[in-house]
Amino acid sequence: MQVRRRLVIYVQGYDPRGLPEYYRMFRRNYRRSCELYGLSGSVTPAANDPDRFVTEWSIATEGRDWRVDTSYKFLRWQDIIRRDFERPTWWKVLHMYRTYGASLLSGVTPRIMRAHWRFGLFVLYPMVLMTLFILVGALIGALCAKLVAALGASVAFAGLAGAAIGLASLAAILWATESRTYLLYLCDDGISTYQFAHRRRPDWEERMEIFAGYIVEAIRESNADEAIIVGHSSGSFLAVDVLDRALARDPALGRHGPRVRLLTVGANLPIVGFHRQASWFRDRIKRLARAPDIDWVDYQSRHDIMNFWPFDPVAGHGIEPAPGRRNPIVVPISFRDIWPPENFERRRWRFFQAHFQFLSANERLGAPYDFYLICCGPIDLVTRATKPDQALALGGNCPIAASHPH
Repeated sequence: MQVRRRLVIYVQGYDPRGLPEYYRMFRRNYRRSCELYGLSGSVTPAANDPDRFVTEWSIATEGRDWRVDTSYKFLRWQDIIRRDFERPTWWKVLHMYRTYGASLLSGVTPRIMRAHWRFGLFVLYPMVLMTLFILVGALIGALCAKLVAALGASVAFAGLAGAAIGLASLAAILWATESRTYLLYLCDDGISTYQFAHRRRPDWEERMEIFAGYIVEAIRESNADEAIIVGHSSGSFLAVDVLDRALARDPALGRHGPRVRLLTVGANLPIVGFHRQASWFRDRIKRLARAPDIDWVDYQSRHDIMNFWPFDPVAGHGIEPAPGRRNPIVVPISFRDIWPPENFERRRWRFFQAHFQFLSANERLGAPYDFYLICCGPIDLVTRATKPDQALALGGNCPIAASHPH
């Protein structure tokens, strides 16, 4: 299918930066993608719908013999995320240990380690690093207590002084390193995801219901050829959740209007689905796996430790393959195809940057995955996923797309 009009609905993941950063990132990387492929294009200013927590912008992209008009809808919930970030640091630390301890004892973390050991190490990283920082703070406090006692203070006063200095040292370490370690962010992320998996986040669920209603409405009213619901990182399990809610509202979604596709990239579905209490989420995966009118494509990369690779979102959750299973189409990709070879080794170790490559412009021609061609190119998502060579020939770095320099 050659696409002329496309609807993209992006479900935000657990990222407090929210709309302003994502809009800037989209414009910057879209411009780079146009330059790479020799396309012309424009992006309109973002327009907010405050009542339904949606921001939208439009993109017009032209190559030789084709033009695609894309309506891009960004589903916002950073207000909820920022409220999570306002929780006291002591609360985050205490509940991080409680959450991670429960995941270890219930077998969730060992199961993650078996499914993808590198992601398992990433899951353990906040607890290990926080423990190290606490030990450093305790050591500083103990040394200061000894120093104060040596100066003639009472044991009780020296102990109080040491405890105060130790806590202050821990706070200083956390504040000084957060921009590089993202430790407190990961604490909030882990705690909140655990709560969601156990259905203890009514504020999340209320917002996802609003999003589901909006998706149904947007697809019904759209004249697009293709509608893609996108979830990146933690947005992947939210996109699964929201789309299933939308199908519950309109079981015929995908049989009228545009073809409906679910796109998950850099996904980490098991951080919800591996919890025993998350049978509700596994049911959503099972329904989408056999939905006759929905196509689901899941892109994975071994070079991103923050996604599961290789992983079958259905069998990997222990879901019995039901008759008529159609989804998802799992597509492994390599960042070697996207990054210049001279800086590949350096960049693969910048874990957060590598994770966001799924939403960034490619830097080399000929890669089978390109987020901006998926959103703004003339080839539909399923063809691009299943016949990448054909998709490149029709809408990548080939004659059909090699005119109109940006």
